[in-house]
Amino acid sequence: MKKTFDIKVFISNRESCCEECHENLGRKAWITLVKDKGALCLSCADLDQLVFLPAGNATLTRRARKHSTLSALVLKWSRARKRYERQGLLVEVKALEQAEQECLADSEVRARRGERAAARRAELDQQYIGQFARQVHKLFPGCPIGRELSIAEHACLKYSGRVGRSAAAKSFDKQAIQLAVIAHIRHTETKYDFLLAKGSDRFDARVLVKDSVDQILMKWRKIN
Repeated sequence: MKKTFDIKVFISNRESCCEECHENLGRKAWITLVKDKGALCLSCADLDQLVFLPAGNATLTRRARKHSTLSALVLKWSRARKRYERQGLLVEVKALEQAEQECLADSEVRARRGERAAARRAELDQQYIGQFARQVHKLFPGCPIGRELSIAEHACLKYSGRVGRSAAAKSFDKQAIQLAVIAHIRHTETKYDFLLAKGSDRFDARVLVKDSVDQILMKWRKIN
C-alpha cells in the first residue's frame, strides 16, 4: 500500500536544541520539525526506534520502505546546490532485515548488514544493558522471555535522549524502567507507529493506544 504521509528528518548544520526535552543536541543533530513546537530530537519525536538506511541501493530502499509501517525521509542541506538533498531513510529494523533477506544475493547488502551490526554492538554497554534487563524482568516478570533484553538494548543505546542513558535510568529508578517498557509496548504491541505513519499527532496517537498499553503493562506485572 502506498504511503500517503512522509515524515521528514533533517540533519542540522547548526547548533540545535530539542524544544521538548531541552537537550542540547549540538551540530549535525538529527531533528524533525513539528508545527508550533519547533525542533524535536528523534527520541521526543518517537522516531528513535528506527534505523538509518543510507541512499544508494534503490532496490533495498524500496523494499525496506514497503515493509516499514513507519518510516522517515532523511534530508541534509547542500550549500553548494542550495537545496535539501536526500541522505536515506529511517525504517523499522524488521522491515530492513526483511528487505535485506530479499536482497541476500547482493554481496554489498550483506556487507552493509554486517557493518551495521558491528556498529550497533560497539554502541552497547553490555554490562549496563544486562543490569537494565534484569530490572525490567524484576518489575515486569510477565514480560515475554527475551523482550527484557530488547527493551534494554534499545533504551541504552548511546544516543542523546534515550531513556536508558538518563541519570534516573542509570540508578535503575522504577519510573525510568517503566518508561522504557511503555515505549517498547507502544511501538511493538499497538497501532501507534501506524497512526504516526498516517500523520496523527503523537500525543493524539498516545491517547488512542493508552488503554492497550495499560492492559499489557498490567499483564506483564504479573508472574506467568
